[in-house]
Amino acid sequence: MTTIISYADATDLNTDDYIVLGLATCFYKEDGEVHQVEVIEPIPSAALEALCKDIPTSYRLAYATNLGSVLNGDKMLLPEGFPESAQFGDEFRLRLFSAARTYKRREAAQALIPLGTTKTDLNYSTERKRVLNAARIVTKEDNVKQHSHTHKVL
Repeated sequence: MTTIISYADATDLNTDDYIVLGLATCFYKEDGEVHQVEVIEPIPSAALEALCKDIPTSYRLAYATNLGSVLNGDKMLLPEGFPESAQFGDEFRLRLFSAARTYKRREAAQALIPLGTTKTDLNYSTERKRVLNAARIVTKEDNVKQHSHTHKVL
C-alpha cells in the first residue's frame, strides 16, 4: 500500500513514485575565489534522456529511487551512495515533485535507470563550470547595433 505524501502541491504523488537524483559538481564564487561544491538535484525525464545520449554534464552519477526514500514528511534524507558533504539544491522539494511528475507522464524514461540502481557512466565534465551564484550584469556595450535601415520601409 502506498502512502500519500502530505505536501500541498503534491497531492497527486505518493511515496512509491519514481525519481532520479543526480550528484552535480558545481562552483560557488566568493570573495574572488571559486569553491567547488557537490549538489544533489532531481533530474527530470527529458534531462535524463539527454544525459543518456552522452552529452557533457556536471553530474557525476544518477541514482534512481522513489520519493519516500528521499523525503519523509518535511525531512529530506541523504540518498544512498551520496557523500555526507553533498548539499541539497535550491528549491529541492518543489523540483523533486516536478521531476517526479515528468516520470509519471513519460514512463518509458524509467527504463533508462532501473529503480534502486546508480548510473555512473555519464559523460562527466567540468569544462563549462556551473557557477551557482553567477550574476549577469548588462551594460550598454551589450546592446546590439542595428543597421540604420532596419526599421525603415524602403
